[in-house]
Amino acid sequence: MLELAKESQSKTPNPVRQPGGQGVSLWRNRTFLAVFSSYSLSLLGNTFHSIALNLWVLQTTGSAKLMSVVLITHLVISMLFGSFAGTVADRVDRRTLMWITDIIRFVLVAAIALLIFLPHIPFVFIVLLTGLVAFTGVFRTPAFQASLIEIVGKEQLTQAVGAISISDNIIRISGFALGGIAVAAFGGAFAIAIDAATFLLSGLLLLFAGKFPYKAPKDTAISKTSFKEDLTAGFRYVWNEPFAKAAVMLLPLIMFFFLSTFMLIQVMAVQVWQAKPFIFGLMEACIPLGYVIGSILIMRLDTKLKSRGKWIIGSMILMGPLFIAISFMTAAAAALPLILLVGFLFSFSTTIIFIVLRVAVEPAMQGRVFGLVGALTSVAPPIGLAVFSTLSDLYGPAFIIAASGAAMLLMGMIAYNRLNAIRDFD
Repeated sequence: MLELAKESQSKTPNPVRQPGGQGVSLWRNRTFLAVFSSYSLSLLGNTFHSIALNLWVLQTTGSAKLMSVVLITHLVISMLFGSFAGTVADRVDRRTLMWITDIIRFVLVAAIALLIFLPHIPFVFIVLLTGLVAFTGVFRTPAFQASLIEIVGKEQLTQAVGAISISDNIIRISGFALGGIAVAAFGGAFAIAIDAATFLLSGLLLLFAGKFPYKAPKDTAISKTSFKEDLTAGFRYVWNEPFAKAAVMLLPLIMFFFLSTFMLIQVMAVQVWQAKPFIFGLMEACIPLGYVIGSILIMRLDTKLKSRGKWIIGSMILMGPLFIAISFMTAAAAALPLILLVGFLFSFSTTIIFIVLRVAVEPAMQGRVFGLVGALTSVAPPIGLAVFSTLSDLYGPAFIIAASGAAMLLMGMIAYNRLNAIRDFD
């Protein structure tokens, strides 16, 4: 009996270090704080790099076509290698994969800064290095998403995902703004050098974090299978696991309609409402503000939030009529409360699903699932922007916003009736 008790204790995580344990605050978890800070810096580096490089291309070449080459490079790599990267994240130590990718990106982005500083460097070298940066970054995303449950456990997953969602919105906005300011004030080379430094700091924070205190169960057969078999197993898992399959279908659909429609609202603000700069700025702030409010509410409710599947699909359904109502507005100021509410609902339709994915999907499969989700959600918005902008030129933004709202309402109702795995999740 004594030996069995000792064996049981040896298999039980240390209650002091166990994430999500009673009496342990998320914000006193050193590992989470280090990884959270690392993620924030890495995301800042991504957004900073994107805007700084694009502005540099426009300033030095004046060619929108060359700028689009950089954007398309990122898009194609994310689409092609998302599942590949997710499989790698499930086969190796995720923390190691994250800090290695950060250090590699530090070297690559520093090389881009050096090439930009030097005169008469062929643009193809910049594109090649940018492609390598994008390829390396593809591996970090599923590794981070899948490792979160290893860091905080299930008990504090809602708090952690909510905090990450808030950070995500704040950094994406500030990253673009800071990138533009840095290029204008110091030039492209210096701005991109700052970007390289964020990746270096991100990698160092991961090293400081130490090993993740909670280890999610690993697939014991994974070491006996080939990479191809693991990659195929990931697709098979998504196809056969009802919730993962439903989420992989629903998330890109939400991204497709939401981001494309919001772009048309911006067009309408300029072309139809003729909004003044101050009102336009408020409108731009409404979506992230609504998203942050929604994420904070989700964090506060935590386990009190029941019928989470209905909240996911219900918020998608409600966005449809709001878009229709916005299309009938005659002034931007009147549309601001509705746009704020759309941002709030967008938080509920995406933040909750990312929380539930980590609970519903087997830990050993999370890298592959998040890799596939990342690939599809990175492709859906650009396609939507291209389609919606073309239709807007033909029929006007108001009509297309209303049509998009009606389509979103219809798709949400279909999802409620057909995607039982999400709808019935508590």
